[in-house]
Amino acid sequence: MGKVIAIANQKGGVGKTTTAINLAASLAALEFRTLIVDADPQANSTSGLGFNPKEIEYSIYECMVEGIRTRDILIQTDFPNLDLLPSHIDLVGAEIEMINIKNREDRMKDALEDIRDDYDFLIIDCSPSLGLITINCLTAADSVIIPVQCEYFALEGLGKLLNTITIIQSRLNTNLAIEGILLTMYDLRLRLSNQVVNEVTTHFQTMVFDTIIPRNVRLSESPSYGVPVLAQDADSKGAISYLNLAREILTKNGYLSHDQPVGVV
Repeated sequence: MGKVIAIANQKGGVGKTTTAINLAASLAALEFRTLIVDADPQANSTSGLGFNPKEIEYSIYECMVEGIRTRDILIQTDFPNLDLLPSHIDLVGAEIEMINIKNREDRMKDALEDIRDDYDFLIIDCSPSLGLITINCLTAADSVIIPVQCEYFALEGLGKLLNTITIIQSRLNTNLAIEGILLTMYDLRLRLSNQVVNEVTTHFQTMVFDTIIPRNVRLSESPSYGVPVLAQDADSKGAISYLNLAREILTKNGYLSHDQPVGVV
């Protein structure tokens, strides 16, 4: 059964979608069957993989609200081993429409249940909020990656997210684990970036991934081309960093040994 990993932080602009797309693409490049679940009404993961959300006939919205089978709306991307469960602006209204639905916190979990065996990893790009859609994502997930940008106010709201995760662990998903805190938008030249790295690693210690995602022009450009950074410039610092993150996650989950050479799966 595939592992479901949510990428979550209610703070916007921290690199959730960038991480979802490029982590998933890196896992796929390492020959693991991977699905991106776009659970953000902005549908940036959908457009970031080259699909126009306005032309999407069925999306995760129909799965969660109307009960359409997830398997029937999956989209094969142009990248081997990488599929997409798209989003649409209609998802904005899902929280209101699900208010009177029984077990509404389980709608995402139910939607993914019949396809989990088809993938090694299912990566959920959550919306920048702690509303019902994000709660659905965390209820469906086995673990959560929390991106934290290396900028001022980096830890703003992190305590609230961790408290939400604790509540979900106690009430809705006892198996939910924190896969790790991911430092993003790191600039070696800035003292502030280094201060944030030191502060986060000192406070959260082993919860923080060894891999740090740098600020990188190719990472910023690739969504406009509708491709992961690997497809645009595989030798860029951004692409290499997300490959390293993928390998770190694979090692943590027992797919790679700690002493296995880089690049061998």
